[in-house]
Amino acid sequence: MTQTSDKQIKNIVILSVSFLLLSLVAGCRSSSPDAGTTLNSNNSIAKQVEVVAAENFWGSIISQIGSDRIKVTSVITNPNTDPHDYEAKPADARTIARAKYVIFNGAGYDSWMTKLLAANPVEGRKELNIGDLVGKKAGDNPHLWYNPSYVYKAIDRITSDLKSIDSNDASYFDQQRTNYLNVSLKPYKQLISLIKHKYQGTPIGATESIFAYQSPALGLNLITPPEFMRAIAEGQQPTARDKATIDSQITDEQIKLLIYNKQNSTPDVEVLKQKAEMAKIPIVPITETLSPATATFQSWQIAQLKDLQQALATATGKRITPVSSATSGKL
Repeated sequence: MTQTSDKQIKNIVILSVSFLLLSLVAGCRSSSPDAGTTLNSNNSIAKQVEVVAAENFWGSIISQIGSDRIKVTSVITNPNTDPHDYEAKPADARTIARAKYVIFNGAGYDSWMTKLLAANPVEGRKELNIGDLVGKKAGDNPHLWYNPSYVYKAIDRITSDLKSIDSNDASYFDQQRTNYLNVSLKPYKQLISLIKHKYQGTPIGATESIFAYQSPALGLNLITPPEFMRAIAEGQQPTARDKATIDSQITDEQIKLLIYNKQNSTPDVEVLKQKAEMAKIPIVPITETLSPATATFQSWQIAQLKDLQQALATATGKRITPVSSATSGKL
């Protein structure tokens, strides 16, 4: 009887200890962050900062700086959508109403976003107009993300704004910025430097102003009439004089290659492409928004820069300098 009682007591103790341990585990689980929350650098629970980006190229950049501390929604993600002509939907207004931080291109590129923000005021919401940041207004070339120096300025301001919104994670955002600039964007920077070093001064043409910011950064000489590029970008009819100028630049082989925005192919652009093909001038397509839509800003830009580098090598006969694994696109 005594041995049986001792065994029963032992089992009761074991069961009690097990129950206690299960209760502790359950308690720990119940205090873990819910979906939509994250831990600050000091291990306190905080909700992710709701961010809205008008275009996915800016959305990609801010999502990589904020990482899991933020939740980013990009309004324009479809490569076939023209941001100039986009019409905001009620769902966009609801998304913006919840946002703590909104980033948009500005310079007249996405005026629909300005209207949405005015119609949905939210106290304490931060807004970043990239055009205002870099001193560009409506009527100026709005393709700001094709200017590397503007991209770096945007990165700095985004980091500063996120630190202001979520001060507990300030050091984390600084780390993310450093990593993004020095690791993620390293192949992008290297390709720009390689092209500038190898093909400085090479005359090129472009069907519209989308490439006008990047050509100086690459050291290329874009000789297409600026008014022609602007007219195509804005959906207007180029002047006969400008059309004749770019025609002669192609037929007389004054340019080594032609850049065109494949998201904006007008009849005038198609004629230019046909003439370039007849003259055996390489044609390099680029896009306004991320292509594919799931790409990161850097992988998208690197792919385009590699196509450009190959076309320049073909057009000039200058051998491409072998790139290191850092520029191989393994991002």
